[in-house]
Amino acid sequence: MSEVAERRGRGRPRKQRDGASAKSAILKAATEEFAERGYDAASLRAIARRAGVDSALVHHYFDDKADLFTASLDAPLRPDRILGVILAGPRDEVGASIVRLLVRQLDDARSQARIVAILRTALGSGPGSRMLKEFLTREVFVRLAALAGGDDADLRANLAASQLVGLMLTRFVLKLEPVAHADADELARRIGPVIQWHLFGDVQGGTVRPGSAGTQQLP
Repeated sequence: MSEVAERRGRGRPRKQRDGASAKSAILKAATEEFAERGYDAASLRAIARRAGVDSALVHHYFDDKADLFTASLDAPLRPDRILGVILAGPRDEVGASIVRLLVRQLDDARSQARIVAILRTALGSGPGSRMLKEFLTREVFVRLAALAGGDDADLRANLAASQLVGLMLTRFVLKLEPVAHADADELARRIGPVIQWHLFGDVQGGTVRPGSAGTQQLP
């Protein structure tokens, strides 16, 4: 092996270590910044400063603030991206699709362990609870509210979210049977229409709003 090739061979591992070190520093800085300032007030530029790197490097590793936040939590899924998948499908199946996808995404041991830890953080009163609630409000509930429409969109979105949180607590934290081991399709069949109702239901007429997700008489 030539001297030049040997130098090049020795250089690659160092570059990889430097990259891993930079990413690790960014994640550590993000965890601290989110905990201190909350999700809304934290910025990628401030996180870059704290990590001692250029802000462009943060964008190199992470798509946006939501991506960095979920990475710092080691979250098993991206709620904002799951919504994108759901909303690309039929609007009259939004409720069932959310339940089915959520349950299937979380039905392995590692994902369950992480979601349990995250839920316990959300139920607390410390900075971890604040940043998680801000993330869910901005990246998830606001988008649900826009989907629901109407003067009470925020209430509709939060009621729908309450069903999902209740399901996750029951299945993954409390592990109450038979919900803990119920089939994802069965849960979607039973809980999906409730979420659909919260998002699109007409309280006065007992129907789903026309133009939002079809018109069907609720049972």
